[in-house]
Amino acid sequence: MLKIPNKPDLPIWSYFSDILTIPRPSGKEEKILEYLKKFAAKHNLDCTQDKPGNLLIKKNATKGKEGLKTIILQAHVDMVCEKNADTVHDFDKDPIITLIEEGWIKTSGTTLGADDGIGVAAMLAVLSATDIEHGPLECLFTVNEETGMTGALGLDKNLLNGKILLNLDSEDEGELFIGCAGGIDTTVRYKINYIKTPASHKAYTLFVNGLKGGHSGDEIHKGLGNSIKILNRILWKANYDFDLKLSKIEGGNLRNAIAREAFAEFIIPEDKIFAFNEFLNTEISILKKEYSQRDPGLKIILKELAAPTQVFDKSFQEGLLSSLYACPHGALSMSHNIPGLVETSTNLASIKHIDNNNILITTSQRSSLESAKKDVSQMVESVFLLSGADVSHSGSYPGWSPNTDSEILGITAGAYNKLFGSRPKVKAIHAGLECGLFLEKYPDLDMISFGPTIKGAHSPGEKLHIESSFKFWDLLLEVLKNIPEEN
Repeated sequence: MLKIPNKPDLPIWSYFSDILTIPRPSGKEEKILEYLKKFAAKHNLDCTQDKPGNLLIKKNATKGKEGLKTIILQAHVDMVCEKNADTVHDFDKDPIITLIEEGWIKTSGTTLGADDGIGVAAMLAVLSATDIEHGPLECLFTVNEETGMTGALGLDKNLLNGKILLNLDSEDEGELFIGCAGGIDTTVRYKINYIKTPASHKAYTLFVNGLKGGHSGDEIHKGLGNSIKILNRILWKANYDFDLKLSKIEGGNLRNAIAREAFAEFIIPEDKIFAFNEFLNTEISILKKEYSQRDPGLKIILKELAAPTQVFDKSFQEGLLSSLYACPHGALSMSHNIPGLVETSTNLASIKHIDNNNILITTSQRSSLESAKKDVSQMVESVFLLSGADVSHSGSYPGWSPNTDSEILGITAGAYNKLFGSRPKVKAIHAGLECGLFLEKYPDLDMISFGPTIKGAHSPGEKLHIESSFKFWDLLLEVLKNIPEEN
């Protein structure tokens, strides 16, 4: 179990410790769902599972609180599985190993899964408690939030009875979220055209790594390095100036993470190798200077390689590299209604060889405006259509429009002020939350989202702030005590 120095052993830490030992990649949540079912049986709690796999565990009100409105607590059970290339870890079976450093819980080389393991742990701690005041509870554990929100998309419209929902999936303590962006994925597929590798060439691998990566919603505005864009910037120029010929290009991993690592395998004519190395050293110097403040860990490394038997056809290569160069990435516009909020963005997330003959490129777009979301997805589509790719869209989900007159917002803000002597910030978030999808099935829901501070979500730098987690727990209990009675 996690032992927090000089802090009480709250049940939330015990359950978070359990969750860290249970593999739960998106789409592979069987083990965590089985754990939750056994938990419900152990505590004699009603447990229902719908078709997508979401679990609802109900708990009766504590004595004297039976007349309060039913409240729904909600978190997702899956986690983003990202690791550094040199880290040995199997997310399908290995536990997450943690360390405590300067007030943070973190890992070494993998994601932590505090997004949203800490929310799940808080719900379990409330469900198992005998000394916490609350009205009737419905605890909704959703699946596959991180790779398409299919749990929320397929949520049974007759599963929930409550009209108030607390989403425990935010990552900034002291901030209450009442709105979020909608999103869509745009996927690109190329059929590779090859030619036989010519003679009198040398082969190399060019690596781009050491970048921070991060959440493609929360951190898209920070100008962090995208390994695919940086790598392609070098390759695009070298394609024309040094007759570079690619045999492979890969980078990034998940649609909702900024790409941290990428590499390309290619050949260069022997008579151009010296000039290419001079060019590369100049480009490395320029790029390191550009990213010295935003992403100072950037590394670009060239290594010799055994020559491949085939390389990309010139026309195919030029189309691919030009489209990657032209493909937008980052924040595209800011909200005119909420200061500091990114309104629309796009993330060039990954490029993979799915077999010897095909390349798959994954991108994701977000916006708080449905029309802008569609526009930017079409913008990305048009870039790749110009080079003959097949493009498709999937996983579209709606945003959540803010309601500043929300009853649960007033209750939560008041509870925060009472506990900590200050008013929380009320904000919308550019990241996607499941709340917009819940509203499609349950249009009368009154919702709010809050959580402890998590930094580096969706990257191996993910870490959970300990002190903010205690405040998150105290706030949750205070809100539960102050839910009003049914009219």
